[in-house]
Amino acid sequence: MEKLTNKEEEIMHILWKLEKAFVKDVLAEIKNDKPHYNTLSTIIRNLEEKGYVAYNAYGKTHQYYPMVSKEDYRKRFMNTAISTYFNNSYKNMVSFFAKEEKISIDELKEIISLIEENK
Repeated sequence: MEKLTNKEEEIMHILWKLEKAFVKDVLAEIKNDKPHYNTLSTIIRNLEEKGYVAYNAYGKTHQYYPMVSKEDYRKRFMNTAISTYFNNSYKNMVSFFAKEEKISIDELKEIISLIEENK
């Protein structure tokens, strides 16, 4: 899977939410910094070239849909982040969030319980 730009990732989140959409539908979902219709169309075509989306043609218009599930993308993204920023260590990742106070003791206990249940 090729890496996505921030804007491409934003568009993918919209397509995952809508499941199928025309460019105008995607444009309507963008809250801030709305691109021009043609710019958005180009971004979506780039996503198609990268293999993230496909389309059904209706005359001259296209209805786009995701070819990569949100879950598959999340796995790839998380694996890359853990590898790049935490030296392939989930312990380092959890420690980071604990030090930053982004995860509570109760949440850590929940994680431990989930791990123990899956043994």
